[in-house]
Amino acid sequence: MRASTSLKTATLAAALIAAPLAGASAAGRHKGTLDASDPTDFTGPRVTSLIQQIQGVDQGIRDAREANTISAAEAQQLHMRAAHISLAAENVAASDRGRIPAAQYHDLLRRLDHVDQKLMVDTGSGFLMGDGADGGHYPNG
Repeated sequence: MRASTSLKTATLAAALIAAPLAGASAAGRHKGTLDASDPTDFTGPRVTSLIQQIQGVDQGIRDAREANTISAAEAQQLHMRAAHISLAAENVAASDRGRIPAAQYHDLLRRLDHVDQKLMVDTGSGFLMGDGADGGHYPNG
């Protein structure tokens, strides 16, 4: 009788251990429509505007690099800063159902404007200050 109880206990234990593993394996192969998770859809005018602004700055960086007005190191640094802003925007949008609240949007735009201003100063096309009375104009930045 004792051997029968041990056999039942061992069989039950094996079944309990195998069931979650079999379920996990089957879930990987047979993902139902209810189980499918859609990626976050980034929507809204702020997200669209910010994406377009980032793409514009990236294009400006590529153009400046192709024209040899900035070095490869400067271009890489500017691209990295723009990519960091893009990643931050994605994180904010992902945490707020695909939207960016006004405060974060303005902060991200401010940060992107700093990258754009740095690009303009590096290329020598930044806003100039001064009236030239002292012999020249100076980049604002």
